[in-house]
Amino acid sequence: MSSPQARMLEIDIELMRLPHGVGLPAPSYASAGAAGMDVVAAENLTLAPGARHAVATGFAIAIPEGYEVQVRPRSGLALKHGITCLNTPGTIDSDYRGEVRVILANLGQEPFDVVRGERIAQLVPAPVLRARFTEVEALGMTERGFGGFGSTGR
Repeated sequence: MSSPQARMLEIDIELMRLPHGVGLPAPSYASAGAAGMDVVAAENLTLAPGARHAVATGFAIAIPEGYEVQVRPRSGLALKHGITCLNTPGTIDSDYRGEVRVILANLGQEPFDVVRGERIAQLVPAPVLRARFTEVEALGMTERGFGGFGSTGR
């Protein structure tokens, strides 16, 4: 039987370090089982309660066609400080070549200092499926039917 690592799919993503990102670590996995790569801030700032900011990371990437990279919050920052990523998961498209920025929001009660080099988010590469919509006169019925928000809960 093969090890779990042998079954993991990998893609190569080119990373270009920007001048203000020199000396910072590249995104990396914190453990063998981590799904997301930790990404660090390339700037210092204070996020007031209720504030948001597109935090610089100091790098740009070239994602292979057929993939995206999702930007997700770090659970520790969310739980301890109320810091999350807006537009979660955010999507970095394969044809984007600008700096990767992380939209952080402070949902906490206290100002939060973002420190250069601090882990602020996770990046998760994922395959992309393309869809085609076909207009129809009626949709096939299901047991749920038109039940919307909360219709399958208590």
